[in-house]
Amino acid sequence: MEWHSALLLLIGGLILLMALGLPVVFAFIAINLVGAFVFMGGEMGIMQMARNSAEAITSFSLIPIPLFVLMGEILFHTGLAYKAITAIERLIKRVPGRLSIVSVLGGTAFATLSGSSIANTAMMGSSLLPDMLKRGYHPSIAMGPIMAVGGIAMLIPPSALAVTLGSLAGISIGQLLIGGIIPGMLMGVAVLLYVMIRCARNPDLAPADDVDTSLTTWQRWQPFCVYVLPLSGIFVAVVGSLLTGWAEPTESAAFGAVAATFAALCYRCLSLDSLVTSLMETAKVSVMILFVLVASTTFSQLLSFSGATSGLLQVVTGWELTPLMVVLGMLLVLLVLGCFADQISMIMITLPFFMPLVSTLGIDPIWIGVLFLVAMEISFLTPPFGLLLIVMQGVAPPGIRLTQVYQAALPFLILQLLVLALVVALPWLATGLPDMMR
Repeated sequence: MEWHSALLLLIGGLILLMALGLPVVFAFIAINLVGAFVFMGGEMGIMQMARNSAEAITSFSLIPIPLFVLMGEILFHTGLAYKAITAIERLIKRVPGRLSIVSVLGGTAFATLSGSSIANTAMMGSSLLPDMLKRGYHPSIAMGPIMAVGGIAMLIPPSALAVTLGSLAGISIGQLLIGGIIPGMLMGVAVLLYVMIRCARNPDLAPADDVDTSLTTWQRWQPFCVYVLPLSGIFVAVVGSLLTGWAEPTESAAFGAVAATFAALCYRCLSLDSLVTSLMETAKVSVMILFVLVASTTFSQLLSFSGATSGLLQVVTGWELTPLMVVLGMLLVLLVLGCFADQISMIMITLPFFMPLVSTLGIDPIWIGVLFLVAMEISFLTPPFGLLLIVMQGVAPPGIRLTQVYQAALPFLILQLLVLALVVALPWLATGLPDMMR
């Protein structure tokens, strides 16, 4: 079978199954069974597919996924993350858009501990948004910052998606985790500056709220010292151990999970119910990701074995495009795909084609990996099916329309695109810290 016929069978069949409503992972597994039978020798091919699937999920490099997820789930379900955000709120006094600034700083702080964009947005939205709207905040300045900083959790450690991407793309997981820190912090700073400037220029967007002025300096700082500083020490230890080379991603993830559990014990927040809930949620997320790894690994092998990957690679290289043009083309595909697909689907569909191009053209894999993460973060806010848009409408009070959520996300979507352009123009923003590791 010619490579273009094989490509049509695999990609066309995949799109057809997804269009019929089959979940993405099961669509991949179904087309993998067909491809293994056609291209790998019938029954023997299916047996080989089973062996490949077993090998795909027994890699030691995948252990950080459940450990990072467990770290965030414990902090979320024990209420420690909420206490840290409340401490940040008490510290901030009379400034324009005070609660919006709290949502940015609190969301960024939780992002360094959770690694879950959905949990970040859901918690910040359910805890802060009703109060902000009640105080007269405009929906755009109330919902927008919460959604914008929610995506940061996917960029900076602990990020299960970064581990998944590194495993599938053959990129150093430790360096990829570290590479997302500077772009993630740039996102946070850009959102914070935008909120401060916009609220200062138009105070009607965020009316001044009452702050308890009777509190002494120590009373305002005490919750910060009690909750925020110790919990931020977990992030510093996890990232510091990676950056200095003292620990591999698996070891740093294990330390983070143990430290989060120990912190919950010390604060007397860890109950049997919260522990069981955290373990169950960790199991659900981890199983989903492992299914994705099985399906995606076999699909990539089928594309290579059938000749579809090499055939498409020859066509693209024959166009004599510069590496920068190829990178821009990849990002454009990801941004368009992000309007209609979730992040896991984006990885599974594009990596089998993109990574051989990256290898052939000599593009820095850490740079391209961080760009992929930033593009997937942007897809959280791209209408019509941006995941955080849906989450925000779900936690927002009744009366908030989806069109209002879209409007609130638009300015921050532009900010994220500017950060993406900055990382494209200045690759050292993504590769500087990983180079220090080397």
